[in-house]
Amino acid sequence: MEIAGIFLTSLLVGFSGALMPGPLTIASLGEGARKGFWMGPLLVLGHALAELAVLIALLVGLNAFLSQPLWAGIVGVLGGAFLLWMGFDLARSALSGSTSLESPGSSMGIARFGPVPGGVLATISNPYWFLWWATVGAGYVALALRWGLWGLGAFFVGHILADLVWNSAVAFAACRGRSLLRDRVYRGVLGACGAALAALSVYFLVSGVGFMTGGF
Repeated sequence: MEIAGIFLTSLLVGFSGALMPGPLTIASLGEGARKGFWMGPLLVLGHALAELAVLIALLVGLNAFLSQPLWAGIVGVLGGAFLLWMGFDLARSALSGSTSLESPGSSMGIARFGPVPGGVLATISNPYWFLWWATVGAGYVALALRWGLWGLGAFFVGHILADLVWNSAVAFAACRGRSLLRDRVYRGVLGACGAALAALSVYFLVSGVGFMTGGF
């Protein structure tokens, strides 16, 4: 049940991050419209390679650090605080209507290198991605390490699956016509994810405090 929980919450958090328009979403829209649906999954493959590199770096460089309850707790609390901010920001954007999936005229040139390298470039060109891994990602790694490779695998698969589903849907909608992905529907999903993310942040905060106090 714990492994399933890691997978499902990682999927939820992944969707919440993927839904916010960024370089990868823009590339999926632009290349999906120009070359078809498969640009979405191929761009996500490049994104997954960049994510895997960061995960390995965390394991190699921070494994001993994150295994210490105090530091694992601090990372967990920071991750929970960042999730709470993300949740309120998503909900605010949905309610105010300030966030929209406008069809871009191009994919910022990143996909001219090919969809897989383009996915890597779209990922590392987003400063938000680095901030996410320094807080939420590191916190998830600290939690998942309690179940070893199974926990880490559940986290990574859930996280990447969210990116795959969302960006594939964006590419499909772009190549079939934007009427399939109306802003009203998009904002409704955005608001629901924001509310769920704010609730999930409580688990991260409680887990972080538990690490520091020896409750976990």
